[in-house]
Amino acid sequence: MSEKVNITSKGIQRVLKNYNEKQAIAEYIWNGFDANADTIHIDYVSNELGWLDSLQIADNGYGINFEKLQQKFDPFFESEKAVQIAAPKHTSKMHGRNGVGRLTFFTFAHNASWNTTYQDDKGFHQGVIQINTGRLNSYEAFEQPHAAKTTGTVVTFTNLRIGELDFKQTVIPFLVQEFCWFIELNRHQKLQVLVNGNALDFSANVKSMEEFELYYADTAFRFKIKYVHWKESLHKELSKYYFLAGGEEIYKDYTTLNKKSDDYFHSVYIDSDFFRDFDFKSFENEEQVALFGSAKSSPEYRFLIKELNDYLKNKRKPFLREYADRLIESLEQDGIFPNYTTAHEKELVKPKLIRLIKILYEVEPKLFSSLNIDQKKMVIRLFDLMLKTNEKEGIFNLLSEIISLEEEDCQELKEALGPPV
Repeated sequence: MSEKVNITSKGIQRVLKNYNEKQAIAEYIWNGFDANADTIHIDYVSNELGWLDSLQIADNGYGINFEKLQQKFDPFFESEKAVQIAAPKHTSKMHGRNGVGRLTFFTFAHNASWNTTYQDDKGFHQGVIQINTGRLNSYEAFEQPHAAKTTGTVVTFTNLRIGELDFKQTVIPFLVQEFCWFIELNRHQKLQVLVNGNALDFSANVKSMEEFELYYADTAFRFKIKYVHWKESLHKELSKYYFLAGGEEIYKDYTTLNKKSDDYFHSVYIDSDFFRDFDFKSFENEEQVALFGSAKSSPEYRFLIKELNDYLKNKRKPFLREYADRLIESLEQDGIFPNYTTAHEKELVKPKLIRLIKILYEVEPKLFSSLNIDQKKMVIRLFDLMLKTNEKEGIFNLLSEIISLEEEDCQELKEALGPPV
């Protein structure tokens, strides 16, 4: 059976142009987990020149049903708009959209072949699907006369354009970052990804981890909490709360410290019977603040979120202090500070300026993110002038309007501004 559709092969590549080999390989793993697989095998063989000769990604999911093959491929073949990928916002299930990740192999290989076994009420069935880079807008499918007795899919890539060193040094670390939060979320299912028979160590991305319990005495609800501080970015997943009941994900949403431009990557897993009957759906079209604001009607939820927000802020403080030190080092290396020549400037002005920068960074890292060198020089020199004036109160009021200050922050900032130097 051969199928060809309207969108061109070049059109598909154009829509998926932002994908590289790391992201593409990750999509095939997501396809496996979306098919309810608990084990993904990545097996490769390299040649004497250091290039991959073969690459296979296999899963023990439910396979691709040939009776629904057109539903799997045709919807995202019909137009360029349909090819674009969008994962559900508030659940981790069904990461891929209509399996569109199957098309991204063109980033690292010329051919892809799916050998899949699925089961229906008539028994097990096996088939092969083939696509090549030159004709991404068409596929060939063949049913096999003899089927295996277990479901799953093996994707074989040939004519590869990826080296073994690149695979080990860039692809593998990327996969650890991509899936570490998901593996932790589904720990009770014992999901695993094996590369040439060796399980990926997702804990390699863990900076710190804590488990504790919150108890709401009035209604005797218990919340089991697992907090994970990640070393590196979780890519598109960002930092989120995961609400579970009996180990099963019910809902997820961003934490209040997400996207603060400070590289504080974290996940909070909350398991409680409280969420079994909790209606999250009414909040799905609202922003984070509205979600938690609406929870004021539930004392348990309000208690939980307040405790977690306070907990995250406390966890973030030492992290920000560490990064504030790195910021100062970076400013020094880039020659951002004014050229202090006198002993007075070196001993009094510069230390006070450094303290002010650190305090402001710890309160609002965004003040210093995405600035080029000239912009950084302008901002730092402005702070330098502020410290030399008598306009302490005016400066404080200006900063208070720009950034959100808590009482402790206000006091520390006032002390940092101090009298003119």
